[in-house]
Order: sequence, then C-alpha cells, then structure tokens
Amino acid sequence: MKKPNVDLIEGLSPAISIEQKNAPKNPRSTVATVTEIYDYMRVLYARAGVPFSPFTGKPIESQTVSQIVDKIKKLPKKSTIYLYAPVVRGRKGEYKKEIIGYKKRGFRKIKIDDILYDIDKAPELNKKLKHDISILVDRIILNSSLGNRLAESIETAINLANGLLFVEYEDETLPKKFRKIEKLIFSTKFACPESGFTIEEIEPRLFSFNSPYGACEECEGIGIKLNVDPNLVIPNEKKSISEGAIEPWAKTTTLYYAQTLASLAKHYDFSLEEKWSKLSKKIKDIILYGSDDEEIKFSYDDGYEKYSHKKTFEGVINNLERRYLETDSDWKREEIAQYQSDTKCERCNGHRLKDEALCVKIDNLHISEVTEKSILDAAVWFEDLKNKLDKRQFKIAEHILKEINERLNFLLNVGLDYLTLSRESGTLSGGEAQRIRLASQIGSGLTGVLYVLDEPS
Repeated sequence: MKKPNVDLIEGLSPAISIEQKNAPKNPRSTVATVTEIYDYMRVLYARAGVPFSPFTGKPIESQTVSQIVDKIKKLPKKSTIYLYAPVVRGRKGEYKKEIIGYKKRGFRKIKIDDILYDIDKAPELNKKLKHDISILVDRIILNSSLGNRLAESIETAINLANGLLFVEYEDETLPKKFRKIEKLIFSTKFACPESGFTIEEIEPRLFSFNSPYGACEECEGIGIKLNVDPNLVIPNEKKSISEGAIEPWAKTTTLYYAQTLASLAKHYDFSLEEKWSKLSKKIKDIILYGSDDEEIKFSYDDGYEKYSHKKTFEGVINNLERRYLETDSDWKREEIAQYQSDTKCERCNGHRLKDEALCVKIDNLHISEVTEKSILDAAVWFEDLKNKLDKRQFKIAEHILKEINERLNFLLNVGLDYLTLSRESGTLSGGEAQRIRLASQIGSGLTGVLYVLDEPS
C-alpha cells in the first residue's frame, strides 16, 4: 500500500493480528509447548524437583569427595585412571580466553569433542557449533601408595567443573584385545549411592524433548517409533504368495522379488500357491524377519543371463525398514510409510524423555505425568501444589506457578478444559488451535496493545 498522505498520526496502539491458520503439524509441538506452559514447567522441575533413583526409589543425594574416592579405589588394581573436569558441555563458543586461563593454571592436556590435545595445540573452535571441553586434571595408576593425591585431584576437578567429575579407565586385568575405555560420571550434587545412578546436573534443558540433553535416545523425543507392521504387509491372509499376499513386493514390476521368494520356497520346501494362513509359523517368520545365519541358494534370470549365489535372507520387514532409512526418494519413503504403524517407544514408554529427566519428581509425579493431565486436572494440581511444597521449594516456585496458573486459566476460559497438555498440536481442530492461539496471546499479559481477532468465537 502507498504511504498515507498525512504528516502525523498519534495515539494508535501497536496492533497484533491473531489470524486463523492451521496449527503446526510438527509432532514435537504440543499444547503445553505452544502455550509456553511447558517452558515454565521445565524451570519448575529444574529448580524445585527432587530426583529419585529409578532402581531403589529413594531420593538421590549428593556424594562427598571421600565417597567418590572410595568408589574409584574399588576399580581394578593397576588400572590407569584419567580424571577429567568437564568445564564446557554442549555449549557454543570459541573459549579462547578460558583455555589460556587453564594453561596459566598449569594444566597440560585438554579434551575437546572427545579428542585429547596438548593445551598449547588446542584447535580453534567454531563459535557456531556446540562443544564439549574437559580438562585432564590427573593421570593416576591405582596402587596402594596413592596417599592424598587421588582426593586432592578429585577436589581440583570438582571445583573446576562445578561438582562434576568424569573418570576414564582401562581394565588392565583383561587381555589387550578385550580392553576398552570405560567412563564413569561422579557428581557431588546428585548420585544414588547404592546403584551408582548419577544425574550430571538438573537444568531446564534436561526436561526438553527437543534437546539432545533431554530427549529419549531411542525415539529422539517423539515418544513413538514407526515400525513396519506385519498386518499391513499381509493385509489378506486368504491370499497365497503367488496371488500377491505380500503386498509391498507384489506391487513391484521387477522379477527380483518373485524369484527371491521362489528360491526361498525351494529351499524350505513350501508352496507359493498355499494360502498365507495355512503356512507354518516358522515359514512365515523366515519370510517376514529373515533366515538369520542360514545361507540359501538364490537363482535369478534377468532375461539376459541366469546367475545364482548363496546368501542369508534379510526378510520382507527388515528389507522395507532398511530401504526406508537408506532411500533419498520422498516418493519411495511415502510408498513404504503406508506399511508402517506407530508404537509407543519401549524405552521411555511414550514419555519422550531420558531416564534422568523422568526420575525428577514433584508431588510424586514426573513432568510427563503432569502433561498427560487434562487442562482442568492440571489447573487443580498446580493450584494445590503450594500446599505440597516445602518453604524453600515454594519460594523458588512462587512466580513460576503464578505464570502457569494464569495460562491454564485462560485456556479454561476459552473452553479447552478437556484437552491434555501433551496433546500434539497437529491433531487439534481449527477452532481448538485458534482458541489456544488466543489464550497464549492474551496470556502474555501485554498492555497498551490492540488485538485484531479473526472470528474470535
């Protein structure tokens, strides 16, 4: 538009347009993250949460230097122990000044991104990338004449790294070819004395399923895993293999898969004309999941030449999963995706987070159990929380709880009491997404602002 033909316009508030648009389809986006409630919950759990050992169920407490010394002394005798102080963990920056500082303090070796350097030869770091930096504080051979050296070195490392210590060692009692570098983590803050379960540090990023520091390593923070579903691969068990019972292979025009199945039938002595439902469980498992170590003679005829070779059979399902991961073709990926179904991640049980995050609790609930509540139940739980926290926890949590309760009340006011906080935003209807957008804008508490609403009903 052309600029208006005026000298001055006064008294207009800055305008925010809340327009109708579809909610993001990203599976990492939930009701709690879109409304910013989850950001406050992460801070609440990081500052007021109590870690419990997943093995003993008891609260995890800090370890003393003498407890750490005792544990290290129990490692195999004559092992060479490397004591590291992790001074930078997964943070961006060049760290030139810091490295010079450590050099002046007399440290000689530094480990950067898992590579050990002389501190004089430390490489220049890309400030846009995240780095891990550990200082080698001491190298000790475990024997009886240690004196106070081990305790003093541990003390130095802990002071450098704010309560953390990484220990690396090789078990010298094993033959050389079986030896590997073992790594232990000790913390003067949080460690279970019985099981050895350690939380390195409790900070908000530990509770983020969008960060590698918090996300479950198996499902990468999605909470579900996509797997090829045998029921979708064999949709009609009344068909025989020659009639196309194995649907993804039957659709292809290439003769390769048909000839592969013919070789399998010859080796295991079953008929391709037999209905799938009549085949034995052993044959079905071999076709779907492979022949393990058993080699099979496969014969092929491509129209130009005949050839054969012996190899193991990977199985239809393994074949589809491998091709899904290896292909660069979106079309091929979509083709295979129609045979996949999502199942809850077994490692995190669908909670999206690492064990370390899920063992931190408030009022006996971890953060994902709270997000599984409906907005109405969550509002009651957070309102009641001030009676459950001790004095220190409440002082920390007071302002955070105020922000969370305000946002939950806005969501209740626009009639979304039935939604759960963990609900993926991509599954919301247009009206629900619009009301969430409305609630999160008004919830930000801006004053002197003109809101322009498109169909606010």
